[in-house]
Amino acid sequence: MDRMDDTDALETLLAEREIRDVCLRYCRGIDRRRFDIVRDCYHADALDEHGDFLGTVEEFIAHAQTALAAFESTMHFLGNILVDVRGDLARSETYAIAMHRVPPRGERPRRDHVVGLRYIDDFARRDGRWRIANRVCAFEWTRTDPVTPGWDFTDAFRMGRTDGTDVVFADVLLDEIQNRRDGR
Repeated sequence: MDRMDDTDALETLLAEREIRDVCLRYCRGIDRRRFDIVRDCYHADALDEHGDFLGTVEEFIAHAQTALAAFESTMHFLGNILVDVRGDLARSETYAIAMHRVPPRGERPRRDHVVGLRYIDDFARRDGRWRIANRVCAFEWTRTDPVTPGWDFTDAFRMGRTDGTDVVFADVLLDEIQNRRDGR
């Protein structure tokens, strides 16, 4: 490889890394209900086709806020992330499993709704930042299982939060640990 090839390869690796980080931040934003993080993953003019939803980023965020309120919690797990960078544009295909804890309703017990899908994203680098330019969700399968009685977390366990106070947003983890240790 000559010097130019090394530079091109490094730029491609950095672009792939930034694009993967956007995909991961999107999941954090959705699961922690931090829609400012979700918004930052998209260019302002992006469109999102997400199941029965099709619209702008702002419309998607409003839709997600309403839809996610129906769940006790969610967890999006990303698997394969394939990125094809071509200058300031890229296409990514991200395999995902989205888990949704559904609270009991009437006669229906608490249940886990699990969805297998792929995020197909066109990314664009604008002003030096990679963000989603357009997204299409391709759904593969779904499954819903009742949550059977079993081991439940006691109050001694720190649980994930969706109200902005999740431990992932703590400035210093040691302070969080000490506060808990001191009973605060």
